[in-house]
Amino acid sequence: MKKIVIIGGVAAGAKAAAKAKRLLPEAEINLYTDDTHVSYSSCGMPYYIEGNFDDYKMLLVRSPEEFEAQGIHIHLRHRAAKIIPYCKQVLIEDLESKKAALVDYDKLIIATGARAFVPPIKNANLPNVFTLRKIEDAIAIKEKALSSKHATIVGGGYIGIELLEAFVKQNLYVTLVEYSPNIMSIFDDDMSELILNQLNSINNGKFEILTSNLVTEFSGDTNGVNGVRTSTGKYFDTDFVVVCTGVVPNVDIAREAGIVLSETGAIKVNEKMETSECDIYACGDCVDENLLISNTRIWLPLGSNANKEGRCAAMNACGFEDNFYGVLGSAVTRCLGFTMSMTGLSVKKAKQLGFEPIFASVTKYDKVGYMPDVNNITLKLIADKTTRQLIGGQAVGVGDADKRINTLTSALLAKLTVDEFLNNDLTYAPPYSPTIDPLLNAAQILQNKLNNQAED
Repeated sequence: MKKIVIIGGVAAGAKAAAKAKRLLPEAEINLYTDDTHVSYSSCGMPYYIEGNFDDYKMLLVRSPEEFEAQGIHIHLRHRAAKIIPYCKQVLIEDLESKKAALVDYDKLIIATGARAFVPPIKNANLPNVFTLRKIEDAIAIKEKALSSKHATIVGGGYIGIELLEAFVKQNLYVTLVEYSPNIMSIFDDDMSELILNQLNSINNGKFEILTSNLVTEFSGDTNGVNGVRTSTGKYFDTDFVVVCTGVVPNVDIAREAGIVLSETGAIKVNEKMETSECDIYACGDCVDENLLISNTRIWLPLGSNANKEGRCAAMNACGFEDNFYGVLGSAVTRCLGFTMSMTGLSVKKAKQLGFEPIFASVTKYDKVGYMPDVNNITLKLIADKTTRQLIGGQAVGVGDADKRINTLTSALLAKLTVDEFLNNDLTYAPPYSPTIDPLLNAAQILQNKLNNQAED
């Protein structure tokens, strides 16, 4: 009987376990996680905190009992301490009993995910200074939010922006502190500025966004944090803090086992999710991916990637053929009714990778202007000057920005040029789009810019 051991059980690990059992019903599958839950939606935690639903169990995709009913053995509060590749064993520590045992495997799948990065802020270990990675974090943050008046968010990326909405909707006053000049700095500066301006324009005194500020110190006592100081000398009182300054891949166990890491710091895998060690696979937030536009490595810890990678790892570990070729960098979020979405390369990233990016931006209605729910969106379309190939796009606005980016992802995957993309037969009806979709408007302007530059 084949023995498959999986380390980690959120998105990628749980997906790998379920897929492996479907492929090899007779296999012995054991999943070990130091967490108290398995198979849950991390991406849904800000919306739980926001109050969209009251029971955190709605975040659970599948319980340990449901896995057990399928013949998959889930071991909660069990930490993988060491991988011994030449013996094909993993040293597992039971965090409750404090006992350890060696577990044999035929195939090992590492899905250890990522952990929160907390910068060197003085007194960052005070009570009520949170990070958001596990369900317990979400429960604690929501409980504190419901008994508080002021929340501080450190970091203006995806999680920070989603928590801004969550806390405002929980009737808190929120101070968001970001060290960069703009929030959502993964976007190009012009689009990040639009996002900041839009949020400030709808602010009715419920929040404050401090950019170009570095949090240097928390003040407080054994009862918890009560104040925040920044690099500009600003100080303000707060009831609690959530640090959203990014994550780093959990790769210590892989590194110690001699598994090769990528230049991104994550585990290096091939298209079959194989690591450098025989019979060891890795997937999810602990691995990096191939960025399809440039054929370079990127670390993009997203739930959508983790699920696809978990499936691929299971397929190959079970002796079936599957390939995960890479990602485009597609992402979307919202804050207070404002959507932010992107795919492919930004202009600044394209320049770093040696492209000659040309871009066009348009601000248009998302549907025909006489429709009652019409709203503006701003689209930015990016192409390479030499090849005329589309290499990226960004969209922000109250209107339907995300569906334009979803359309663009297929064009990037197909490596379409701007000229080829203009033949796209997009749907039209007044409730859904203007007669010429804003995406095609942007492509027309981009084509004109390319033609003009070609003539210079």
